[in-house]
Amino acid sequence: MDFAAGGRLEVRITAADVGKRVSVRRVVQEPGDPLKFTDTVGVLTSWDNGVLMITRRTGEAVRIEESALVAGKVVPAAPARRRGPSASYEELARVAARAWQPVESERLGDWELRAASGFTRRANSVLPLGDPGRPLDAALTAVRDWYGRRGLPAYVQTATGAEGTQEALCAELAARGWTREVSAEQRVASLAPVADLDADVDGVRLSRSVDEAWLRRYQRFQVPGPHVLKVLGAGPSVWFASVPGAAGGPCAAIGRCVVDGRWAGFMAVEVDETVRRRGLATKIMVALARRALEEGASAAWLQVEAHNGGALALYDGMGFQLHHAYHHYREPGGAV
Repeated sequence: MDFAAGGRLEVRITAADVGKRVSVRRVVQEPGDPLKFTDTVGVLTSWDNGVLMITRRTGEAVRIEESALVAGKVVPAAPARRRGPSASYEELARVAARAWQPVESERLGDWELRAASGFTRRANSVLPLGDPGRPLDAALTAVRDWYGRRGLPAYVQTATGAEGTQEALCAELAARGWTREVSAEQRVASLAPVADLDADVDGVRLSRSVDEAWLRRYQRFQVPGPHVLKVLGAGPSVWFASVPGAAGGPCAAIGRCVVDGRWAGFMAVEVDETVRRRGLATKIMVALARRALEEGASAAWLQVEAHNGGALALYDGMGFQLHHAYHHYREPGGAV
């Protein structure tokens, strides 16, 4: 924190700094406890009626009483935490959306409303890249009505932690009672080092379509209806990888890759728990990466839930680095 003349802490932010990244210190004291101070760094998303809302990189919204402030200042944007290819949030969000397409969609200003009969939140959520063309409350009402007509809960997909992301929207949704159900990381890497990993890929089968054995290994649905097959099969250039399992049974390992210009997106990488830690996930990734290189891709991305320690360790070893976090906010009181 900065000190004012004479060595005293000073609050150097005002309501005019809403939208900027700030660092604040506040006093925290419970009855009977000694005086304590705590620091918060994030985007100042609102300052109304004596209350500040600061959204951290993780998407957590912190409520701070103005009267508790003892210091505060505007700070530079967070340094890049990746060694992979440079990309804006919007570029990656659009690439990811093309790799996991809904069955139906509709525009609401610059927002895209997406639905696929409930198969995955990514294909059944709003992608809010820009202005919905109406006040936020009116936009959220339209969103809830659109999903309600389809018998689906309304979700809004937001992001934090990269330039152009949506800390302010996270705070607005939370203030309106929307619940953040899932948070995950979008990671990026150079593609060639993944393809160059030492892995015997002779046993990996690549195909433009899925078969029954691949679908039986995939764990994200109960019945593979036409909406599931449409989502899995859609994208600029889609490849499926598999390692055969027991005769007549599901695959031992699977994966999916979508090549889109310079980007190769990896998803649906799953391995039978009885044969894990044998390098099958690495083989799947390497085989798909080599095919993507042949199609002209040079950069890689994937999405992984933050609590999936095994997957994070695998991708860390391949050079994938955090680009941003994304979150799904569910409407208050929405139908299950």
